[in-house]
Amino acid sequence: MKILHLVSTVDPRAGGPVEGVRQSGLAMAALGHSVEVASLDPIDAPYVRDFPLLVHALGPGRGHYGYSADYTPWLRARAADFDAAIVHGLWQYHGFGARRALLDARVPYYVYAHGMLDPWFRRAYPVKHLKKWAYWPWAEYRVLRDAAAVIYTTDEERRLARESFWLYRANERVVPFGASAPPANADALRDAFLRTSPHLRDKRIVLFLGRLHPKKGCDLLIHAFAAHARERPDAHLVMAGPDPSHWQPALHAIAQSHGIAHRISWPGMLQGDLKWGAFHASDVFVLPSHQENFGVAVAEALGCGLPVLVSDKVNVWPDIEADRAGFVAADTVAGTRALFASWRALDDAARDAMRTQARRTFDARFASERMVNALLALLHEHPSRAAAHARGEPSMRAVSARH
Repeated sequence: MKILHLVSTVDPRAGGPVEGVRQSGLAMAALGHSVEVASLDPIDAPYVRDFPLLVHALGPGRGHYGYSADYTPWLRARAADFDAAIVHGLWQYHGFGARRALLDARVPYYVYAHGMLDPWFRRAYPVKHLKKWAYWPWAEYRVLRDAAAVIYTTDEERRLARESFWLYRANERVVPFGASAPPANADALRDAFLRTSPHLRDKRIVLFLGRLHPKKGCDLLIHAFAAHARERPDAHLVMAGPDPSHWQPALHAIAQSHGIAHRISWPGMLQGDLKWGAFHASDVFVLPSHQENFGVAVAEALGCGLPVLVSDKVNVWPDIEADRAGFVAADTVAGTRALFASWRALDDAARDAMRTQARRTFDARFASERMVNALLALLHEHPSRAAAHARGEPSMRAVSARH
């Protein structure tokens, strides 16, 4: 199979969906498929060069919407080379442009919603929601309506998506998301991370890894960590991630108001070995998000045997709770404090058991191979896939587009 991912950007600072495209692409390549990426990035962007898959940069896209005059013509010209298109995310030109290019073609397209229809955005940003309504009926509604399938990563995401806009029609399917297994050399990775941050040696590290964004509940985490820090003198919070909205000064002010600023580190975005080392060096992972359709970092933490403390707005929470791979509570300060209290209440044996269960949960539910197999099965369901299979054609090629 030859696979082409069409994405608006491969900048890792854009969040979990980019990492998901990267990991799924590498997983498919490991299975023997040929994988390439086309994006709306400028050709000279350093992250285009550094992306681990071959990238065709067709941008730069203009403005927040990301319009590129080259995108739709390129897709029309190349459509016959592929068997399927997958649009990742909404609200930018890559989805509408894909529908324009492929609606009358023999190539079906699919849409990964990636949590972007969650009603939390309507409540949190009512003005933006009204702006979305201005082009929902003629753009995104039609993109979803005409897709071969709209893909959700959990049943909870699918249920919530129906609540955002009354004009909604889609062939809904659930395909579990996943993450790559961590490297095997845990001790070496841990030591490498601690060498870069020697002040964290002998600390019980509470790890947050993700964008510093209001939807992630970073402010809740700092308020709640203040109470945890009083109970655990050796606890230290690591807030690892990019800060696209320049929120860190306000978060730092919250920490200062509690007198715990010296017990929080802000290393920025961690990638590669440093990221895995941070997981392995930590005592527990925390994500008190107000909205999270999946959470790649949650899966990666579990893969490292790291228990997770998550809100009930992280849509994989039922799996975490059912498996006892961590704790779940409301996305409030009180709820996040309760997460820490539940973790503190465990004795050493119970914590070790939860660490073992964390890795079991990753293997059973969130390994990337499960996601890839489920996605390929969905693509083969389309009539053009079945016809190709009946003809004995040796490969299926796919285009994928991402926000």
